[in-house]
Amino acid sequence: MQERRRSKRTKLQSKLMIKRLDTQGNKEVMIDVNDVSKTGVGFICNEVLSIGNVYESYLTIWTKEVIHAFLRIVRIEMIDGKFHYGAVFIGMPEMDAARIVTYQTVMEEQEENDRDE
Repeated sequence: MQERRRSKRTKLQSKLMIKRLDTQGNKEVMIDVNDVSKTGVGFICNEVLSIGNVYESYLTIWTKEVIHAFLRIVRIEMIDGKFHYGAVFIGMPEMDAARIVTYQTVMEEQEENDRDE
């Protein structure tokens, strides 16, 4: 399969709470983040989400800060009985995207230093 991602992806152990925007009830759901980039996020969720729908999210990053963002689901796969989703950030402030890029840079430097030792 050809790689179509525009931004580098980094693994991030985190959780986020999502709320669907087009319904009255705001059901919050925990998800497990597989990878994150400045343009999107990949995650596993037990709930059935729909491609094209937009969800409100609160992503807790490595600094324990919370990034408030909106996600549009663009990919769904069933792997080992779990739903794997891909979503793009909608209207994420550049400052929050820069936090993700900074983390990627720090992690790459750390991995390079580990290889050199």
